[in-house]
Order: sequence, then C-alpha cells, then structure tokens
Amino acid sequence: MIKSVGLLTRKDGLSHEEFVKHWYEVHAPLAHAVPGVRRYVQSHILAERTRPDIPASEVEIDGIAELWYDDLASMERANATAEARRLHADGALFIGRIKSYIVEEKVIIPAAKE
Repeated sequence: MIKSVGLLTRKDGLSHEEFVKHWYEVHAPLAHAVPGVRRYVQSHILAERTRPDIPASEVEIDGIAELWYDDLASMERANATAEARRLHADGALFIGRIKSYIVEEKVIIPAAKE
C-alpha cells in the first residue's frame, strides 16, 4: 500500500474556517470519483502541540491530506484521470501551498479490533 501525504496551507485571504469548509464540503466529494483511491482522510488542524525538549519548525499548515493506493502504478494511473484533474483544479482554488510526500506506512501499533 502506498500513501500520498500532503501538508496544506490555505490561500492568502482565506480564513482557516473558510479553508476547512471548502476542503470538506466541496473538495472531499470530488475525491470519491477518482478511480483507484482506496482511502482518503482529511486531518483538520485544531491546535499546535509543542514540546519543551524539541524546537518547533516554522511550518504552518491548515490540514493534512492522506490518499491511499494499492501501489505506485495505481497512484500514477489515478492521477492521470480526468477526475483527478478536476480534484486538483479545485484544490488550486483554496490551497495556497502544498508539500507532498509519497510514503509507505510501517504500522507500529495496529488499530484495535472492535
């Protein structure tokens, strides 16, 4: 499983609340149409957590987007679709800056079974 993780910062002129509203209400439904996306999670920033023993970086973000794919080829195919182009075009309307990574998860503590 491959995951794309994006650190998102809102466009200048948008409040954090306006950013989150568009991201959740307009942008998220567009992700449903992108073929090959196995999972999509939005992490909305509520507050910054600091630690006294480790200095904070100067990165300011409004949210973290995570998209899961079966493998790198699946991700590349998904991103080549018209549906992904629509998703990315919408992102350009409210995302001012993005830093994205392609990662492979190493689960240390698995989710509890209910």
